[in-house]
Amino acid sequence: MHPAIQGLLTIIIGVSGCVGYFYFSNILLDKVFCPARGIHAGRNINRANIIRPWLFLFPALAGLLLYLAYPVFETLRLSLTDRRLDGAFVGFDNYRQMFSEQKFWEALRNNLMWLLVVPAMSTIFGLLAAQLTDRIKWGAFAKSIIFMPMAISFVGASVIWKLVYDARPEGADQIGILNAVYIFMGGDAPQTWLTLPFWNNFFLMAVLIWIQTGFAMVILSAALRGVPEETIEAAIVDGANPFQIFFKIKMPQIVTTIVVVWTTITITVLKVFDIVFAMTNGQWETQVLANYMYDKMFRANDWGVGSAAAMIIMMLVLPILIWNVRNARREMK
Repeated sequence: MHPAIQGLLTIIIGVSGCVGYFYFSNILLDKVFCPARGIHAGRNINRANIIRPWLFLFPALAGLLLYLAYPVFETLRLSLTDRRLDGAFVGFDNYRQMFSEQKFWEALRNNLMWLLVVPAMSTIFGLLAAQLTDRIKWGAFAKSIIFMPMAISFVGASVIWKLVYDARPEGADQIGILNAVYIFMGGDAPQTWLTLPFWNNFFLMAVLIWIQTGFAMVILSAALRGVPEETIEAAIVDGANPFQIFFKIKMPQIVTTIVVVWTTITITVLKVFDIVFAMTNGQWETQVLANYMYDKMFRANDWGVGSAAAMIIMMLVLPILIWNVRNARREMK
C-alpha cells in the first residue's frame, strides 16, 4: 500500500474511532443510568453527570498510562536488572557500573556545559532579536528568517552545519565557510573544528542555539508587545533613554516569560541527541547523556546500564518540569 494512502487511512480510522467512542459511550451511559423517568431519575442523572467527564477523559488517560507511565516504570525495572543474566535483579549494580565509567562523567560534564551555554545564549539572542525586529520596518521579514531554522529537523541542521565546519586538504578550495574565512584571514592551514577537544562542544552547541533563537524570539516578542504603551510613554516623558526603558521598564515585566523560555530550552538541551549523533557520533570527547544511553542500549546491548542512564536523564528533567507546572498554576491564579 502506498504510504500516502496508508497515512490517510490511519487518520480516517483514528478520527472515526474517537468520534465513535464518544458518541456510543454517551448513548450507553444514558441508557444505563437514565432508561426512563422515575422516582430516582434525578439521582441517576447526577451519577451519569459524574461519570461522563471520566468517560471522555479515558482515552487520554489510557494513552498517558500506556505511552508515558508504563515506559517509565519499565525503564526503572530494567535499570535494576541484568540482561546478561536473563533479567536477574541486581539492585543498583548498573548504576555503580555507570558511575565507574569515564565516558559517563564525560557525558555528564558535556551536558552541564550545554545547560550553561545553550539556554543562556538562545534566550539572550532571542530577546535581542525580538527587541530589534520590533523597531525596524522590515521586522516581520527579519523574524521569518530568524525563525526559519525552527522548521528544520535537528539532523537536517546538523548536516548544514557539518558543511559549515568542513575541512579540505591544505591548498584545496575550502567549501566550509568557517575554514574559508579562517584561511582568508591569514590562517596557516584549515582546521578540523569538530575534532578539537573541549572547543568542539561549543561548535555543536552553536547548532542548537541557531535553532532555538527563533523560538525564544517569537515568545519574547509577544511578551514585549504586551508591555503597556502608557508605561513606556511615561518613561520617555520622564527622560528615560532606550537602554533604561528596556532594562528598567520592559525587562521586569517580561521576566516570567524569560524564565519560561529558559526552562523550556533547558529541557530540550537535557534531551539533546540528534546533533551530537549526526555530527560527531560522540567522538572526540563530545559524548552527552542521551548518546551514552543509546550506545549502551543499542550498541553494547546493555539494557541495564542504558536504562540507568535514561533514569538519570529523567531525574535531571523532572525538577524543571515540576517547577514549570507549579509556576504555570501560580500564574493562572
